[in-house]
Amino acid sequence: MLSIQSTEQLTGARVSGDFWDLDELINAIYKITGDENKYYDYQGARFRILSVCYNLRLATKGEHQLEFVSNGLNKSVLTQHGLIFPNKNVYFTTEVLWPELIFTAIALNDFIRLHQELIDSSDWNMDIAAVRKFQSAVAECLEQELKEEEYLVFIRMLHTKSPLTFRYATQYVDILNLEYIQLDLEARKAHLASFALRLMLEDDEYVALKSQLMKAAITTKKTLHEIEITAKYPETILW
Repeated sequence: MLSIQSTEQLTGARVSGDFWDLDELINAIYKITGDENKYYDYQGARFRILSVCYNLRLATKGEHQLEFVSNGLNKSVLTQHGLIFPNKNVYFTTEVLWPELIFTAIALNDFIRLHQELIDSSDWNMDIAAVRKFQSAVAECLEQELKEEEYLVFIRMLHTKSPLTFRYATQYVDILNLEYIQLDLEARKAHLASFALRLMLEDDEYVALKSQLMKAAITTKKTLHEIEITAKYPETILW
């Protein structure tokens, strides 16, 4: 079962599941986000989502952490069926910074909407169901870390703002990631809600950044998301 739990220092959340849980999610996200040329105005968000997918894929290859989770088998069941079998399954895990994870979850709303409008409007679409399950797990974990009123404000804004990531300057996620990393545990507890809202508010800081990036894009003939900013992540992150 796919699981998302906050890390000990609230730096991010730990995404974990068995191979098939993560493989299903990765494949569903690839199908929902579609071809980059199809959703041109969402290229930045798409690449950002797929970078999280890449880390999940690395996790399934055993390049991140492993967990051993009870599979429900006990001695009585094993004896009844004459089996010698481990009572734990291997779960593959990877950590994702909270601003990055929240952005991924909310950006997927745009791609689900586009997929339903242009590809498949069925309520029984299995790929959408898999992505919604991931979003729900992120939301449930986030709810546990926020005050009730903070979470309600976040959800209300999520439901009223659409699209969320149209021509979005995804470099802003890096800025929020780096700001968030610098906080201590108590400050993260106090300000996680504001970081979640800043991903949707498009405040003065975001507007100024996007303006600079747009000018650079015109000068260099690059797309918005291809413009690089100085964003050096620490070699080691205390999760």
